[in-house]
Amino acid sequence: MDFALTDEQQRLVETARKFTKEKIIPVAQRLDEHGTFPKEICEQAWEIGLMNAEIPQEYGGLGLSTLDHVLMAEEINYGCAGIGTTLLGNNLAAMPLILAGTEDQKKKFCGSLTEAPIFAAYACSEPDAGSDVAGMRTAVRKVGQEYVMTGQKRWITNARFASWYTVFGRIGDVRDRHKGITCFVVPRDLPGVSVGKKEDKLGQRASDTSDVLFEEVKLGKEHLVGEEGQGFKIAMKTFDRSRPWIAAGACGIMRRALDECRRYALERKAFGQAIAQFQAIQFMLAEMAMKYEATRLLMWKASWSIGQGKLDAIESSYAKAFGADSAMAVATDAVQIFGGYGYTKEYPVEKLMRDAKLLQIYEGTSQIQRMVIARNLLAQGQ
Repeated sequence: MDFALTDEQQRLVETARKFTKEKIIPVAQRLDEHGTFPKEICEQAWEIGLMNAEIPQEYGGLGLSTLDHVLMAEEINYGCAGIGTTLLGNNLAAMPLILAGTEDQKKKFCGSLTEAPIFAAYACSEPDAGSDVAGMRTAVRKVGQEYVMTGQKRWITNARFASWYTVFGRIGDVRDRHKGITCFVVPRDLPGVSVGKKEDKLGQRASDTSDVLFEEVKLGKEHLVGEEGQGFKIAMKTFDRSRPWIAAGACGIMRRALDECRRYALERKAFGQAIAQFQAIQFMLAEMAMKYEATRLLMWKASWSIGQGKLDAIESSYAKAFGADSAMAVATDAVQIFGGYGYTKEYPVEKLMRDAKLLQIYEGTSQIQRMVIARNLLAQGQ
């Protein structure tokens, strides 16, 4: 088993690290404070190949493996998790098309993301259906050869800036749960599509999170992704692919927290010596490092399995749940090490703590991940 990065992977990491140092870190605090969407940074990232990582090369993308992608994403999230989430948005929106779309859909919609620095969004969650995907109420009825969609999506990343959406709606009765859920690709400019309120979030404030509304939106067969009733399966497969990306966000936050705390602990004096000399601080730093290393290994394993075509949902859930919970714990300890200064905006650790919390919520909460893990473990025992 070889953990060494290839020369190409090392160059990718160095490119992302340099971009983060020069373009992201200098503006991250300002973007967070004002909740400003990082459009210019995204355009610069697109120019040097730091967007659309997993879109296949035949549609203009980088065609990177998931392992390559998470290596890059960790570096971006080291600088700002809000920007990291924004840059991941296109990959998330494109994944249902990559998994189940027609050749024409892939060329048209995935190709549009690589031809210009535009955005797309994945629209699954609703006001009353977040973790309970099968409880969604966005309705799709068939009228002749057309589909007509009406509903509301919530917590949609990049919603206000997206040119198209991957949307999940229900054909049939809500009591049918997952059976009628169907996936569509919906251009932003279709009549009846609009963007609702923007959320004023605790953390990851540089990312756009808004509602998307669909009012009698007419769709054709060309908008159907996969087959009718396959949407739930497509959504779950997409989450299996995307959860290692969230672990990458966790790794970026943890590594940044560890670097900030190590530097501060060596400089900060108390009782006549650097606080790094106190065992209480040393143990906290050691715990941070262990959580980071363990998350990175889980993330690499899940990403490697995707590349080998062997992914089990449990592996992605291991990485996502452990990584998100670890990032929250590490960022909270970082604030503690900084003491009163950690509770102010003078240092970046308070932002790391706010950003980390979202990792435990989106792409399936930490509790949902435990349900997935337990269900898979019990199934293996039968």
